[in-house]
Amino acid sequence: MGHYSDEQKSRLLGEIKLKNRILVEGLAFSSEIFKHLDVGGKYIEQVNVLFTHDRHAHGNVEFPACFLTPIGKYRVQIRWNIDSPLELKYEDGQYNIYDKNKLVIENVDFTRRSQYYGLKTSDGTSMRTVAADYGYGGMFVSYSNECSLKDKDLDCLFCNINATKKIYSKAQDIKWKTPQQVGETVAAGYKQGFDHVTISGGFIPERREVEYYIDVAEAIQESTGLTDFNGTACVGAPEDLSVFEKYKEAGFRTMATNLEIWNEKIFDVICPGKAQLCGGRKNWLNALDYEVQLFGKYKVRSTVVSGIEPKESLLEGIEYLISHGVVACVSQWYVNVGSPLEGHRTPTEEWHWDVFERTVAMYRKYGVTWEEIRNANANADTVPFDLFRLYEEIDINPEYVLSKTF
Repeated sequence: MGHYSDEQKSRLLGEIKLKNRILVEGLAFSSEIFKHLDVGGKYIEQVNVLFTHDRHAHGNVEFPACFLTPIGKYRVQIRWNIDSPLELKYEDGQYNIYDKNKLVIENVDFTRRSQYYGLKTSDGTSMRTVAADYGYGGMFVSYSNECSLKDKDLDCLFCNINATKKIYSKAQDIKWKTPQQVGETVAAGYKQGFDHVTISGGFIPERREVEYYIDVAEAIQESTGLTDFNGTACVGAPEDLSVFEKYKEAGFRTMATNLEIWNEKIFDVICPGKAQLCGGRKNWLNALDYEVQLFGKYKVRSTVVSGIEPKESLLEGIEYLISHGVVACVSQWYVNVGSPLEGHRTPTEEWHWDVFERTVAMYRKYGVTWEEIRNANANADTVPFDLFRLYEEIDINPEYVLSKTF
């Protein structure tokens, strides 16, 4: 397409590299710094519906969810790390970001709050606790903010879902979501321009999971009036693969079954619950193949965690998935508060950057499109997805929904 000059492309690439650095290192700042910002008013706040992305707990103190880079308007999560070499400062009425005392972003542009965040469902539940705004028209519903694997001591070692519930559920009034709450919240978001929703949560008994997802799909259809509501159901690998047909019949357009780790031996150690309770790694791969056959090529997503297993093993898994019609979502491992691996470090920014560039090359090699990426994923604002849009020269403002409503 060629509508970017070499200089523009270089500057945009530089912003994505800075985003990658910020996501690896986090941001250092005082927990009180945002008292000068209209968090939860003009600007969207963190709502920890499933995970927290900070390295430290901050209880009742509200943080903004993310900010936009100056030129490309790439969404960057706020990840609090008091030991980071990157520092967010409040100076002369504005927020600035420094990298080892060098100014890298002046007058930070925080993302605006979606209108439905200020609404309540018919039973009085705050819609902000039901569905999160993940940018690019995507809403994310976590029906459960806990995982039953904890009771069996089989948690995935990188995960902090249960710690997040302990820290934030009371402070932010986050509870189990009923189908009616989900339907009403999605309808409110869709009226404002959102057009994709992911339904996810922690492990619950398989039969109960299927029944719940069907009820949610019916509630969304009833509330929105849409038969095709562009929904993604994120579920574990079932013992009976034919149950996927029930998700399709219910109206979900895409599926997500997150393998997380490619190397079989590391998978067994890092994801013991997925290995022991879901038929092992082979059944996860069989489930993904079944989903692709049923829903279609690149209408299935599987997240892999970037930074735990060796790079070549990870890249082998990414190419396997993409070549088999699965949108591999490469999730950068950031060691969050409360996970069993808390205190460890993710690899360097250069390590992650190499993985992301090679992943984008695979997307392009196999002909994956932006719409396939966006519709299969809960959030389309990761570093590899930013890179993909840059290389494909696709201009989409992550706040395009808000541009319709403000």
